[in-house]
Amino acid sequence: MPALHQWDYLFAFGTIFGALDAYNIGANDVANSFATSVGSRSLTLFQACIAAAVMEFLGGVLVGARVSGTIKNGIVDLASFDGNAGVQLLGFTVALCCSASWLMIATRNSWTVSTTYSIVSALAGVGVAVGGKDAVHWGWNDGKGLGTIFAGWIIAPGISAAFGAIIYLITKYGVLLRKNSLRAGFIAAPVFFFGVTAILTMVIIYKGSPTLNLDELPSSVMAGAIVGTGAVVGLLSIVFWLPYVYCKTVRNDYTIRFYHFFLGPLLWWRQAPTDALDPSTKSAVPDYRVIRTGQQQTDHRPADAEKSVDSDASDDGKEAEHDAPAPAPAPRTIPLKEVEDPHPIVGHWVLPRNLWIILRYKSIPYLWWAISHGTQVDIHSMQTQDLDDMHSRAVQYDNKTEHLYSFIQVLTACTASFAHGANDLGNAVGPYSAIYYIWSNGVAAGKESPTPVWILAVGATFLVIGLATYGYNIMAILGNKLTLHSPSRGYSMELGASITVLLASQYAIPVSSTMCITGSTIGVALCNGDIKSFNWKQLAWIFLGWVLTVPIAGISAGCIMGIILNAPHF
Repeated sequence: MPALHQWDYLFAFGTIFGALDAYNIGANDVANSFATSVGSRSLTLFQACIAAAVMEFLGGVLVGARVSGTIKNGIVDLASFDGNAGVQLLGFTVALCCSASWLMIATRNSWTVSTTYSIVSALAGVGVAVGGKDAVHWGWNDGKGLGTIFAGWIIAPGISAAFGAIIYLITKYGVLLRKNSLRAGFIAAPVFFFGVTAILTMVIIYKGSPTLNLDELPSSVMAGAIVGTGAVVGLLSIVFWLPYVYCKTVRNDYTIRFYHFFLGPLLWWRQAPTDALDPSTKSAVPDYRVIRTGQQQTDHRPADAEKSVDSDASDDGKEAEHDAPAPAPAPRTIPLKEVEDPHPIVGHWVLPRNLWIILRYKSIPYLWWAISHGTQVDIHSMQTQDLDDMHSRAVQYDNKTEHLYSFIQVLTACTASFAHGANDLGNAVGPYSAIYYIWSNGVAAGKESPTPVWILAVGATFLVIGLATYGYNIMAILGNKLTLHSPSRGYSMELGASITVLLASQYAIPVSSTMCITGSTIGVALCNGDIKSFNWKQLAWIFLGWVLTVPIAGISAGCIMGIILNAPHF
């Protein structure tokens, strides 16, 4: 049948709000994958955005199709539309409009809400407006109904907390609490590299692009690919990564740069500067600890960053006395009359010279600032709440050992980002793929209607733009505001959450990555042995956002759909 050109305006609205929904998913959920990495200083915000752009895109394009099918087919009984393509097109459009609008409001106000629950609730509201309460799959529905999804409210954080706690306890007692934790870290790190890589490989194989049919490979081939890839990365970590971090941590070679990593075994014969081991020499390893004094946050960079847990605890007072930086002088306020514009507008603005000044020196710099601002924000300065007491309840381990886990945390963050793209992109492209199918074919969408790869690619692109331009607004809420973050804690949180999300994606069950990373953070924080080492007040606000999402998105979508369907017309 020909395209439904009489509904072109609905298709246009669906396209706009589908893109906006994908944008807000990126902006609101970016913290789920990389807030811990930025919070622990393993990555800068710019580095996190670059890594997330690659992994979110790959996860969305390669893996997102199955989950989008659940969003599209599993929530509302398509039979309730009675084969009416126009009503079905309207329903999915209304759902995207309400979901995208709520997410934009939430992101603007720094509310960490569940993007999954937003679109699911909106679709449920549309279903009730069209066919009554029986049109919505409230139960389990073979793992695709609302019962399955909302069960994740408890199940997802609980499973993530268990995974995060187990991973961190293995790291804590296997490495961090050892007498020579740095040596133990060198021995254990290749094993961690192997495990993280095997998990990511497993996801790609089981959830690979449908056109590759990777999940149809023989079990022996899949097992060999998983173990083989993990073993190769583990071996490469021994050959290239181990000598690189050895030079930085043991030899304190402050002249080594990131590109020296590729020298691999040659670094064993690299000579460090003669003053490298001098106590007064600055450590080649960044200090991941942070001293908070009142509302001011400053980096703590002692000369000897290799102190053990016991020495850190016993020398706290001495370090604070000798190493804490002096308060910065108050900035000088420059009167406005002293600030001169190097390129002033003289005369009427329409003059050719003034138009050139506006274009070259006013518009382009502002445009570049607007584009790049989201990757340059200082997340730590935005966390102004006094968290000294909560942070002091978490033990800070040997800084050089923590440095080893900053590399592993990058891998786990990428794994979590891949999982996020796989799971949450379907929240936007699932309804939109139905909109496009209905509009282009002129018939109602069925359970087997396809999700084109180009829709996944475009949706992933908008998701990346969202996290790169506005993700910082949510990232500042998570991280150190929930509990003390460090590379060893951060990688445990991320890996625990990503395993949970990927398991859910494997069975085509949309779960909230926000809930997964929050649950994993709780599990790791409780390993401190002190419930006050976690910010339960902040958790209450996050939980409130989860709860409000359901009635706001659902009721608004249901009301709008009902009003339009029953509006007077002629």
